[in-house]
Amino acid sequence: MYRMAVMALVTKDEHLNKDRCVRLALVHDMAESIVGDIAPADNIPKEEKHRREEEAMKQLSQLLPEDLRKELYELWEEYENQSSAEAKFVKQLDQCEMILQASEYEDAENKPGRLQDFFDSTAGKFSHPEIVQLVSELEAERNASIAAAAREPSS
Repeated sequence: MYRMAVMALVTKDEHLNKDRCVRLALVHDMAESIVGDIAPADNIPKEEKHRREEEAMKQLSQLLPEDLRKELYELWEEYENQSSAEAKFVKQLDQCEMILQASEYEDAENKPGRLQDFFDSTAGKFSHPEIVQLVSELEAERNASIAAAAREPSS
């Protein structure tokens, strides 16, 4: 979550409201602190996932003053509905961050290619030039690691 906020903060895209991107990045996964990270493999319908997360957002914000409660909920809804350029950018950051994390896990375990499903799930989903560039570099490094591991003799 915080890495995404930093990534949003350092974007060079002058067409995006950077402050709004950072706020969206910070708020987008708040509900997961209560409902957990519901993944496609969990086979929970999209409507049910949204209902659970919406309830969690209401629960999380209930003790806040009305203006903050409204702001957090509206940011979460903006992200969920992908209703702005900033929300769409942050969604791409979220998916990019997911594969960055998968790559880091592969590196830490010295098992290049083990988490291919995460990479496959993002294929064709990146369109923002900065993110396309980052993903391209990540995939090149990862492919080199996979190729190097394939050349190593098996133990």
